[in-house]
Amino acid sequence: MDPSDKPFLRALRGEAVWPPPIWLMRQAGRYLPEYRATKEEAGGFLELCLNPALSAEVTFQPLRRFPMDAAILFTDLPMLPWAMGQDLRYGQGGEDGVGPILEPVRTRDALAALRPGEAARRAAPIMETVSRIREGLERDHPGTALIGFAGAPWTVACYMIDGRGGHGFPVARRMAEEDPALLETLFETLIEAAEHYLVAQAEAGAEALMLFDSWAGLLPPDGFERWVLDPTIVLTARLRARLGPDYPLIGFPRLAGPGIPAYAARAGVNAVGLDETVDLTGPLPEGVTLQGNLDARVLVAGGEALRAATARILDAMRGRPFVFNLGHGITPDTPIEHVAALVEQVHRGA
Repeated sequence: MDPSDKPFLRALRGEAVWPPPIWLMRQAGRYLPEYRATKEEAGGFLELCLNPALSAEVTFQPLRRFPMDAAILFTDLPMLPWAMGQDLRYGQGGEDGVGPILEPVRTRDALAALRPGEAARRAAPIMETVSRIREGLERDHPGTALIGFAGAPWTVACYMIDGRGGHGFPVARRMAEEDPALLETLFETLIEAAEHYLVAQAEAGAEALMLFDSWAGLLPPDGFERWVLDPTIVLTARLRARLGPDYPLIGFPRLAGPGIPAYAARAGVNAVGLDETVDLTGPLPEGVTLQGNLDARVLVAGGEALRAATARILDAMRGRPFVFNLGHGITPDTPIEHVAALVEQVHRGA
């Protein structure tokens, strides 16, 4: 298949492809027994992320079960600060346990020790994973597109400053209020690193890039403008300068609510991911492809609830550029047969 004919890439170009393409955040993950076995083989989550053969293997695992229209590189958001030199480890069970633990960056000295220009070089195993995935897709899944990704600056900064995930990132939020100059300097470093890291993924074979701003919803409106939207505008402009004006970019400002229209209009992305709180029957951004937004809890429930919720999304999105996805990632308790039923229904378009 000509890469430009892949349904996912056509949708990102603004075509109202029907039935819509589908992929799911965390489609390679803990709900699959083969994933759990591969992570155990790797010896841990960080080890899995840095093992090109095994990372490519877990990327392919959901494709062997479900006819997804896109595969997403298997790695993790904190791998970008790791690539800049920040110490990173994972708690018991990797992402299954307490998750990523980083040596916090809260001073100018700690910030000066980072090496953003080295991000792509240090992440060479991840770029090899991208190449392996693209080669395997062309051989075994020629209609499936490959997505590379990174965390957006605000979300990555949250991990870097607080040193771990969750709990509302109080230190990062306090820095935004009390020492915005330091946070601005960190963002400059992050944007430089993300540019190198993402361009390297594209050069290795990624056909689209996604920016996950998982914690965009933590900020008030003025903070959203300064720490989510403005840095994203700078980063996407740099990516387009390197990759060309038509390279597909996706942004996911999770739980951004009222900030979504401005993000869609100004962030410089082709598609905007919508979380499960967005009402698809209400006013929606125009001029961009939309991606989302089934509640992952409904996927766990299955049955009539899943069928009806999927049908409502399809009805709301018919006739416009759209990629079916979840509002967040698949949870570990998701029955495999529910994923199969969802993909089959979406591919029927009803």
